[in-house]
Amino acid sequence: MKKPDFLILFCNSYRVAGDAQGACNKKGASDLLQYTAEECADRGLDATVTTTACLNVCQQGPVMVIQPNNLWYGGVKGEEEIDEILEALEEGGIAEKYIITD
Repeated sequence: MKKPDFLILFCNSYRVAGDAQGACNKKGASDLLQYTAEECADRGLDATVTTTACLNVCQQGPVMVIQPNNLWYGGVKGEEEIDEILEALEEGGIAEKYIITD
């Protein structure tokens, strides 16, 4: 099996009990998955898009993490933000406007 070039994770606020109740989920993180996957395919980005449990940066959600680059983005609320982040990824850069890590 060939691993993808990128793994894109969306915090979906799953807690230990399995309930999706946290900030990212309530702010619509799960609604962004399909758009992101389709955009990656349209752009020719070899990426797997999935959700994760709580990433513990709730105040900055919805949170999107891109590996192996270890880029943490916050305030990813919709298609506009995703487009900017994916454009930066295509160009080998960082969408500074949304980055939440040093």
